[in-house]
Amino acid sequence: MDSIQKRRSIRKYEDRQIEKSDIEEIIKAGMLAPSAKNRQPWKYIVYRSGAKEELLDKMEDGLIREERIEASLPLSKNGLPDAFHTLKIMRQAPVLIIILNTNGVSIFEKIGVDERVTEICDSLSIGASVENMLLRATELGIGSLWIANTCFAYKELVEYIGTEQQLVGAVALGYADEFPNARPRKEFENIVEFRE
Repeated sequence: MDSIQKRRSIRKYEDRQIEKSDIEEIIKAGMLAPSAKNRQPWKYIVYRSGAKEELLDKMEDGLIREERIEASLPLSKNGLPDAFHTLKIMRQAPVLIIILNTNGVSIFEKIGVDERVTEICDSLSIGASVENMLLRATELGIGSLWIANTCFAYKELVEYIGTEQQLVGAVALGYADEFPNARPRKEFENIVEFRE
């Protein structure tokens, strides 16, 4: 419970590198998560230094395309200002981990009901893996941010990465340069229902 209660979404980072061994330990915690049918559908690509900047330049290209040229997610355009802000956070973080669903296909590809159920189960599995990583990072004194705004630059990012696997999102890692208070939570009574 200690790590669960202490974990925060960090959006400001110190200019300080993370040891590779700590990054590996964080990812190993993710590997221990439960997964549907033990498929372990996650793949993590770690970006640092120049490789991270190149990746984020591609993300910026995608955000600009989405905003000014051709919107792939036109009904979500109100989320673009937040995506540009997230890009600044990602540039500041020393480590960025891209998360892929190894069983998933492009978010723009139509799939059947059976495939959708598999995708949902794999997404839940990846979420469990990411939460393990965030909690381990917290234990190591490393700040983290779970990022989904990669969706706006999906095409540019998967092309740059060189994958046909589904891009799920990213995790930024770095030593926190802020200490935010806990965000408000819904009341227990409003979200839980017992039936006996």
